[in-house]
Amino acid sequence: MQLTMALVVAQNVVTQTLVCARTTNRRTGSQTEVCVPQLRAIQQVALHCGRMELTITTPKTFNFHRTVLSHGWCALLPFELDKSKWKLLRVLDRDQRKPVTVEITSRKNSLRIVTSRAVSDRAAQNIIRDVRHMFRLDDDLQLFYEVISADTEFAWISEQGAGRLLRSPTVYEDLVKMICTTNCSWALTEKMVTALVNELGTKSDDGRKSFPTAKVMAEQSVAFYRDKIRSGYRAPYLEELAQRVASGELNVESWLTNDAPLADLMKEMKSVKGVGNYAAENLLKLIGRYDGLALDSWTRAQFARIRNNGRAANDKKIGRYYARFNTWRGLALWCDMTRHWLDPENVAKW
Repeated sequence: MQLTMALVVAQNVVTQTLVCARTTNRRTGSQTEVCVPQLRAIQQVALHCGRMELTITTPKTFNFHRTVLSHGWCALLPFELDKSKWKLLRVLDRDQRKPVTVEITSRKNSLRIVTSRAVSDRAAQNIIRDVRHMFRLDDDLQLFYEVISADTEFAWISEQGAGRLLRSPTVYEDLVKMICTTNCSWALTEKMVTALVNELGTKSDDGRKSFPTAKVMAEQSVAFYRDKIRSGYRAPYLEELAQRVASGELNVESWLTNDAPLADLMKEMKSVKGVGNYAAENLLKLIGRYDGLALDSWTRAQFARIRNNGRAANDKKIGRYYARFNTWRGLALWCDMTRHWLDPENVAKW
């Protein structure tokens, strides 16, 4: 007997929403419907051909393209960007029985997620949790938009829904990747991250691999990171970070909800070898704190070109320029520097 599957939302109440699976017997036409509670009304699920479709309603200010291309993470495994279809792929394994690949696209006021296999209700909720986290759907940027819109040169940010910076499902993954961006070219960053995923990741249904956990990375030697990952001076840093996180000595996930003063949080981040001001201030942006400018050679060159008539500016001058945006200054700078990334000629370079 062949079955086709379809799902409908039976009740649009946040805490009482039912998601109903209806199976149809193609021979007899008879239908059987089973309803189960769903966690949120904004999430709709559909099953077809052994895969599952999830839909998440997005905030009115959300811009899928701006978020995907907010910075370079979309180009680092286990993210993959299909530019021709504006489809972001990602392997997820956090709290999953085995890794699952998701394809994420944008619909009007929603994200459409198609999984590589049918998953349980709990697994589906974990996927939704991770996608919401990655796309910053629960970040409240209203105050940022109000502050930024007071300046006509920056009003485009709120008008286009910029400001949500794509991140990984875990702070640990973001931290490892951030260490791999320091003191090197972007091409080398891509090589190191690709090697980490290919060497240590776990396969999903479609052969793609997940980002390795701290436990898996902690089992590797400095020689492995030096010779296999080609991480250079970072090799002992990656080993030590993984061991600290795997042992529970360092809880980097707690940084997401840490309301300590900025200086204290920066100090804890910089206790990780390989993390200086640049890496810490960039990581702060990914946990929702935008005080730091995270200046590097690229942002300095961009500022000179865009805001200083092509002349080099010292860091103090750059800081003064964005000081009017107060605790949002780091996000204001980044949006300013990346305003034209969605221009067709620039998208083609990704």
